[in-house]
Parts: sequence; C-alpha cells; structure tokens
Amino acid sequence: MIGLGDVGGTLLTGLRLLGVKNICSLGLYDSDQNRIKRYNYELNQILSPDMKESSIKVISLKESEIFDCDMFVFCVSVGNYAVQKEVNDVILAQFEGNAKIIGHFATLARNNNFKGIFAVVSDPVDLLCKKAFVESNKDNYGNVDYNGLAPEQIRGYGLGVMNARACYYASQQDSTKHYIHEGRAFGPHGEGLIIADSITHYNELLSDALTHSTKTATAQVHSTGFKPYIVPALSSGTLSLLATINFQWHYSATFIGGTFMGCRNRLLPSGIQLETLDLNETLLNKLKLTYKLLSEFK
Repeated sequence: MIGLGDVGGTLLTGLRLLGVKNICSLGLYDSDQNRIKRYNYELNQILSPDMKESSIKVISLKESEIFDCDMFVFCVSVGNYAVQKEVNDVILAQFEGNAKIIGHFATLARNNNFKGIFAVVSDPVDLLCKKAFVESNKDNYGNVDYNGLAPEQIRGYGLGVMNARACYYASQQDSTKHYIHEGRAFGPHGEGLIIADSITHYNELLSDALTHSTKTATAQVHSTGFKPYIVPALSSGTLSLLATINFQWHYSATFIGGTFMGCRNRLLPSGIQLETLDLNETLLNKLKLTYKLLSEFK
C-alpha cells in the first residue's frame, strides 16, 4: 500500500486487526521515509493476547518492490485542506494533484506487468480509476496500445462510506429506516451520488433527502474541528477490501461499459458480478445522468 497519511494509516490498522484469515503480509510505501518507519514499528506491535496478528508480516518497501503483490492499494492524497474547504466539491478539487501521482504508479504497474488488483482509495475514486486505466495503457510515446492494466483489475473504493453514512442518517427516522435493508447507493463519492431509499418502493423525496444528508455528512465532522477520515478508511477501505478478497458483495467503482462507476458488486474468480435490479424509471434516469457525468469528465 502506498500513502501512509490519516486514511492510509487507519486502513492499515484495520487490515492488521481484521485480515488474519486473508492476508499474509502488508507492504508499506510512502514518499516520507519516517512514515514508513512509524507504521512498521506500530503495526508490528498491534497484537491480541493470542498474538494471532503476528501471522501478518509488515514490510517496508522500496518503490521498485511495490508491485510484487496481489493487491496494490493507492491511498495517496495531495492538496491543501485549508484551500479545499472553500471549494464546493472538495473531491473534484483533489483530482488534478492525485491524477498526476496515480498516472505515475499506473505506468509502473504496466512496466512490472502487474496482474493483481489495482485498488484506488484516494478521491475521486471513479475518475482516478479511469486515469489509471488510460495511463497504464500508453506506450513510451503516449500512444494507447492496451498493453497495461485490464479494466477489471482496477477498482475504486469510495462508495462504501457513502452507504454507511446513508445507513446512519436513515436510522434516525422511522420513514427512512427501510433503507438499511431495501436501499442502495450508486455513483461517485461526491457530485453525482445517488442514494435510493428502496429498490422495490422507490420514493424520490426520501431518496433526495438521504442523498443530501450523505453528501454533506463530512461537514458534521468538520464542525467538531476534526478531519473525517476514520469512516472512509474503514467503511470504504478496510472492510470493502476484505469483502473483495472474500468474493463478497460490497460497494466499489468498477468498469461498466467504458466508465468506472460505483455500485454494489462482487469480484469472483470468473470476473465481476453486478447486481441485476428492476429499477424505477425515475431512479434509472438519475443513474443515466450520473453515468453521463462520469463518462464525459476530462
């Protein structure tokens, strides 16, 4: 995993605690060597009384070693929060800086003939997945040759937290509690997000209200004076990555007809399985608008 900031460090802590049955080693890389040293020290000292976590080796990596793995996790984020907090959509504001970095690592993945999962946790995940796909499939002259990452290798992890937030807000009122069992989240972690209160009995008014609450949830944490990184790191990161490894249903952005878009899916040995749903026409039209928004982004 690369990027050992707040999200990356919390995500790794979750994997160390919960990944014993699935993970044999965690590789650490960051441009800041002290961060690598810190998490090597600290993660190796997270142990329960039976010390089962010691089966997961925590390893410091050089850049040349990061693609010797089954799953590469991109958690790098650049940008000045003090500036970004004044931008309407912070996530889109992060794209320019993060895109340059992910392009570099996508090219490294190509050069190393990487065949594992290229997991993107940094925002905006859907757009960065597309960037990784495009850049990895360019030759040294910038020509697209499709000799890089396959689209099904690339997955974006940002929708899990939006579903978790929607569940939280839905549980606050009797009129929306049904979302927890009947609802779905679709689209990006930001502008274009759609929270559907129910797949079987879709209510546009309730859904729009849940969508608004979910999209603005970070403001509630900001108002306390803290950065909202714990829930994204665990709900979108740790728990969704482990669900992927275990072939379980989860929320992530995957390649759908030429565009990366978030939805409930699972990755099987045979390939990606998407939910097949009988959708309300109003909801379907909203999904088409979000898909168009993502596909047209340059």
